[in-house]
Amino acid sequence: MLQYINNKKNGDNMNRFLNFTYAAVQGFYWMYFAVIISFASVFLLDRGYSNSQIGFILAFANILAVLIQPVLADIADRSKKLSLISVVYVMGAALILGTGSLYFMDQRSIVLTSVFVLTGALQISLQPLINSIAFHFSKAGSYINFGATRSVGSVAYALISSILGALVLAFGTKTIPLTGVIVIVLLLSALFFTDKLFKKELTVHIPDSSFDEPHEDAAITLLQFMKRNKVFVVLTLGIMLVFFQNAVINNFLIQILRNIGGDSSQMGRLFSFMALLEMPGLFFFSKLRKRFSSQAMLKLSSLAFIGKVFFTYLAPSVGFVYLAFLFQLISFPLFLSSAVHLADEVMEKGEAVKGQSLVTGMMTLSGVFASLLGGAVLDLGGPSQLLLISTVLAVIGTVSIFLTVNRV
Repeated sequence: MLQYINNKKNGDNMNRFLNFTYAAVQGFYWMYFAVIISFASVFLLDRGYSNSQIGFILAFANILAVLIQPVLADIADRSKKLSLISVVYVMGAALILGTGSLYFMDQRSIVLTSVFVLTGALQISLQPLINSIAFHFSKAGSYINFGATRSVGSVAYALISSILGALVLAFGTKTIPLTGVIVIVLLLSALFFTDKLFKKELTVHIPDSSFDEPHEDAAITLLQFMKRNKVFVVLTLGIMLVFFQNAVINNFLIQILRNIGGDSSQMGRLFSFMALLEMPGLFFFSKLRKRFSSQAMLKLSSLAFIGKVFFTYLAPSVGFVYLAFLFQLISFPLFLSSAVHLADEVMEKGEAVKGQSLVTGMMTLSGVFASLLGGAVLDLGGPSQLLLISTVLAVIGTVSIFLTVNRV
């Protein structure tokens, strides 16, 4: 009995350390996201790319990620030689190579375009694997507080965005890939310690048998699912239209700021500001769900997204953009979390996985369309036109959500 109590205490302590190291993994991942995606326009503009070309590069990275993700998931599920974490190690090594090579490329070229598309696609594809590690640990009996650990990602994103914006202004865009390599090395190091702690905890933790049963999705095709859930499909189309402006601001904020006298340092601080505002909503979402329905929070966050993009459109100065971005407090964290949870709540048993996939797929498609259309509109009409279009699409998407969310 005494041995059991000691094992239990040791297991609880190791579980806390496990959450800490996994939070570091999330933090370094979102740092790398900031480097490669959020600072993509800064890096590529400096190498002679037009806005339209940058849009195509980011769109192709998203499309390639959609193709890569199921392949990586299948490898992680079926391979007897490569575990989920081993797949992440292999991807991390590839990202070090790709990001490091960007340091030596100073001008627009086919090679630079190819390397950036592949690096961006691998970075995007890494996200579901990083998230899956938490659930993999949980199924083995190690509790991971996903909301809390994910909120560390927002803090880390805020920190690196501010630092990198200042570094680019002081030392140039070569600091972007250099920072990326350092961050990926730190990510893999954090993952190494996380994996070690997890394996050590298994020796003292008594797994909960409730985690042993795998979830099985219904044996229907996606087309059959969409026919059976037409209202839900319309809802996800609304989600895509609302999320369009989020991708526009993430991909093209430097162009928007330069139009009103801003620079890369101010862009970094604004990204930091947005990320810090996301933290409370992500961290306390489970408590908010006890008081408000996912439907209500999806409606509210959709309206907040309209406010954010519309006031950014009206902004005459960088200072005014800060006021517009205050809407981030309830827009992104509540929208993302409520959309994901809603699929689990309203889908019939066995359909939740496809519902989740459809929501995630629509958000990915919004990034593709925002990249393609955004770059072209910037070259033809400028940032104001792009923000106006984004506002109109957000309004249409919000109306669609209001009309469908209580009927799914």
